[in-house]
Amino acid sequence: MRKRISNPDQTSEVDMTPMLDIVFIMLIFFIVTTSFIKESGITIDRPSKSKKTDQIPVTNTLVIQINELEDVFFASRLILQDAVQANIEVALSENPNVVILLKVDERAGSGVLVDVVDQVKLAGITQVTVSRI
Repeated sequence: MRKRISNPDQTSEVDMTPMLDIVFIMLIFFIVTTSFIKESGITIDRPSKSKKTDQIPVTNTLVIQINELEDVFFASRLILQDAVQANIEVALSENPNVVILLKVDERAGSGVLVDVVDQVKLAGITQVTVSRI
């Protein structure tokens, strides 16, 4: 039997060029085949503080306020979020020409705002004015 003597000067190297080619081809493939979907959402155009809301007649205006703790106030009294629709329906039975002014604190969550606007629309009012406190 012969013994193989390894020569320390002989080293084996792996050519990395084909692997890099494959990685770049896969990267290009994934970039080209990726589809970007634009998700639809609710866009709310909040007025700046410089705009005045005094243009709405006070006699036909119902004010709903949402503070930073997400408490809902209807006509200066605290109500539940689910009671907005019932309160507006009562106000509509007394005066059918009611306008809703929704005053929202900047720190209040948008989920509460959307819930209150939904309640107002379910009560039969399609036009809601939103302003900041």
